Amino acid sequence: MWLARALQSQGFGSRKGCVLRVRSGAVSINGVVVDDPEHEVDPVGLELTINGVTWPYHEKAYVLMHKPAGYECSHKPKHHPSVFSLLPAPFIERDLQCVGRLDQDTTGLLLFSDDGQFIHRMTSPKKGVAKVYRATCADPVDAAMLDALRNGVLLNDEPAPIAALACEAIDGHSLQLTLAEGKYHQVKRMIGATGNRVDKLHRVAIGDFVLPETLAPGSWCWLEAADLLQLEQPWRSVMS
Repeated sequence: MWLARALQSQGFGSRKGCVLRVRSGAVSINGVVVDDPEHEVDPVGLELTINGVTWPYHEKAYVLMHKPAGYECSHKPKHHPSVFSLLPAPFIERDLQCVGRLDQDTTGLLLFSDDGQFIHRMTSPKKGVAKVYRATCADPVDAAMLDALRNGVLLNDEPAPIAALACEAIDGHSLQLTLAEGKYHQVKRMIGATGNRVDKLHRVAIGDFVLPETLAPGSWCWLEAADLLQLEQPWRSVMS
């Protein structure tokens, strides 16, 4: 692969722009400046340095963010800043998309990718990928509420009751809820159907992959092959 083509694939501009960037001496490989746009590179294990910033080559991008409150999962937000404003410009250039959405006031694990098949697998109800949420409720959490969520609650515009895969109390006002679907405002609507209300909502896991405690709100990191395997693991009732 030509160096300029590798740059373009990573979101560093148009073909012409990447050619000019390389010719300007702004790109180095293994600490050595390369100013030939047609220089052949092996994409496996390739790390590019552009204007002093190291960028690992990824054929497809799989990115994790610890979403903070107050951000919309949209390229064209209406009332709050976009989560995409928290990502580097090359991700926007290569058209990363949210893998499912979180409400502006919901925090936690949010995925991005430019791999359409991956996005479909993670979001299709038929795939049943489990999402785990922790909700803080306005009113106390009691046994009747937990039983209703486990057995199924009827939501407006839904033909049949919807049940959680698992539901456990965390403390007097908080619970952990595991769902296989990703319907609009689903957690809030399910808890609302029990007569309670969500004050805070945080997604802690997808599949077997748990949001790392070391990833600060608003921060992001690359996901690697082992992480993707955890994300797509079938649901097991072992989350704590």
